[in-house]
Amino acid sequence: MWKKKSKLNVKILTNLLLFSILILSFLWAFQVLFIGKFYKLEKTNQIKTVANNIISKQNEEEFNSYLEKISLDKEVCVTLTNDQMILYESQFFGKGCMKDDNLKKSYLKQFIDSNKQEMMLEINNNITDDNTLLYAIKLSNDRYIFVNTSINPIDSTTQILIKQLIIVTIIVLLLSFIISYFISKHLSDPIIRLNDQTKSIAKGDFSKEFNDNSNILELNELANTLNYTRKELSKTEEYRRDLMANVSHDLKTPLTMIKAYAEMSQDLHAKDKKKQKEDMDIIISETDRLTLLVEDILDLSKMQSNIEKLEIEEFDIISLIQGILKKYKYYQETENYQFIFEHDKENILIKADKQKLEQVIYNLINNAINYTGEDNKVIVKQTTNKDNVKIEVIDTGKGIKEEDIPYIWDRYYKNKKKHKRNLVGTGLGLSIVKNILELHHYPYGVKSKLNEGSTFYFEIPNKKIG
Repeated sequence: MWKKKSKLNVKILTNLLLFSILILSFLWAFQVLFIGKFYKLEKTNQIKTVANNIISKQNEEEFNSYLEKISLDKEVCVTLTNDQMILYESQFFGKGCMKDDNLKKSYLKQFIDSNKQEMMLEINNNITDDNTLLYAIKLSNDRYIFVNTSINPIDSTTQILIKQLIIVTIIVLLLSFIISYFISKHLSDPIIRLNDQTKSIAKGDFSKEFNDNSNILELNELANTLNYTRKELSKTEEYRRDLMANVSHDLKTPLTMIKAYAEMSQDLHAKDKKKQKEDMDIIISETDRLTLLVEDILDLSKMQSNIEKLEIEEFDIISLIQGILKKYKYYQETENYQFIFEHDKENILIKADKQKLEQVIYNLINNAINYTGEDNKVIVKQTTNKDNVKIEVIDTGKGIKEEDIPYIWDRYYKNKKKHKRNLVGTGLGLSIVKNILELHHYPYGVKSKLNEGSTFYFEIPNKKIG
């Protein structure tokens, strides 16, 4: 169902005013509408308390003196009687006291005949023309106590309260409006400013910094969070542009070469079978590179969408690494690369997705090939400790700047702004490594210093070892 939306400052102002009106409504209800009931209830409780105090003192020697004292202190009329005569009557003759002896006798008889221990009556006092509350209690030794007090008309008091409440209501509403206005401005203005600045991010403008000068802690924290988000989105946008440029380059280069060699084979080498075969070999090689790039992009998308599932099996990780390194023999013979495998165990059975872990090791070795130093050395190292089996891939290249290390696993990251065509792989290898290792819940990371090379590693916990 569609609801009409209001601005924040209007909402705050309206709600605070409604709260003030609610409080005033309660005040009017209790001070005007229900004041008569409260007054009567208070008087009833008063004479009941007096009566209970009298009962507790009924066996004392100075009982009559106590009756006189309590009637003066509480401004009530007290009469002590039996079924024959009045034994005591207080000297306090307030407005609510009954001075008509016949009237007293009639209520005395009514109470005695009822056989009740206590009785509360509201009667009209003809002499004073007001209502009187009469509370009768039967004491021991067939004695009776009558406590009565006047219920004064409170109409005049109510009128005074109404006049006061009208003035109070006007003042409170005015103050509520003023205070509500400033509170709403104080709360809403920073949020409105933050909202306007956030819109600039949606438009791709990351230059404006969020103002965190508010004296409200939560708004300051929100501004800091938005500033952090702005910076991260700015980096992501920069990396996205770099990725588009790099992937476009990686796609364009093989496509250009495929087209060029296809045209060469057709136009220049149509009659030279040997040249045509060379052209076809290059076309096939570039097609393979193009296929590998597309596959890496698809694999990365599937893993990041949680579509990819692990196929767990038991296998020997040492044999797997040895088998992978044998496939790099071509680079040893043609590019003078050195592949060294150091391990402290001859075989280690683990439980993992063999195909994906093979992809991890391939990608880490490919990364080392692309960035190792002039000695063309790549070291794969396996070590065992009490907690895990650690696999490291080490290169001797220029290393990675410390501030860049948190971003190297990001698929948008490029170590150099000037794009360089990888000798092997597609440039998305580390992102794939990150996602596969996180699917396995394996710890991973990199240690690197400038001009001292880099060491990429992952750890297989003991509970995953067969």
